[in-house]
Amino acid sequence: MTEVTGVTDGDHQVARAAAARTGEVLRELRWLNRDADPARLRMEGDRSAQACLAEYLAEVRPDDVVFSEEAADDPVRLDADRVWIVDPLDGTREFGEVGRGDWAVHVALWVRDGDDGRLAAGAVALPALDVVLTADEPPALGTVEAPPRIVVSRTRPPAEAVRLAEQLRGELVPMGSAGAKVGAVLRGEAEAYVHSGGQYQWDSAAPVAVARAAGLQTSRLDGSPLVYNRADRALPDLVVCRQEVAGEIMRALNDRSTRIA
Repeated sequence: MTEVTGVTDGDHQVARAAAARTGEVLRELRWLNRDADPARLRMEGDRSAQACLAEYLAEVRPDDVVFSEEAADDPVRLDADRVWIVDPLDGTREFGEVGRGDWAVHVALWVRDGDDGRLAAGAVALPALDVVLTADEPPALGTVEAPPRIVVSRTRPPAEAVRLAEQLRGELVPMGSAGAKVGAVLRGEAEAYVHSGGQYQWDSAAPVAVARAAGLQTSRLDGSPLVYNRADRALPDLVVCRQEVAGEIMRALNDRSTRIA
């Protein structure tokens, strides 16, 4: 198939509404169950978010395929022209911890473009912060600080990021949720997000869609492109950073004398 399938009128609004609605469901659930067992809250959060997203997308885009962390992977998506790649609750661990705001809802639309495809719309809701970041209206980027602040996983900061911070005399900023981390770069709270060691397509699709629209650098650690709606669900590493520091960050990550084997 070589034809280009474009974005339907209103797809950006659908992404925004889907993320915002799901975020509201999660925020209310968290408030009503603020004294509940964290494990139970996390489980109910995943279930409720998936139900909300699936119901809304089925109503407004019934002919599209949905590829979700919380649902069985239907191989029909590989031949589809339009696929919503969603993570109903990214940062489930943080969602279950009282007072944390670094959890998110990810909604991205992938469309076929020739033999490949592209992210055509995306929204990241940060419900605890009452923020929805979208690809059609990305935030204006502020000034860059030096040395760079690099957001990383709270539980498993990658060795590459640790080494990068040492080389650039940067600061590591632990945070949950990939959406929250990319949001930190978009909102001027960090200059870069570096991850390795395991992620899936739904972890980064929506954040990357918004980041690209805002003009940020997005790639794999080795500089190769991030490709979505592939058969392999894994997309284990990425870099999202300000263009002003992209050159030195990518050089440092791929310097053979210091690169992690």
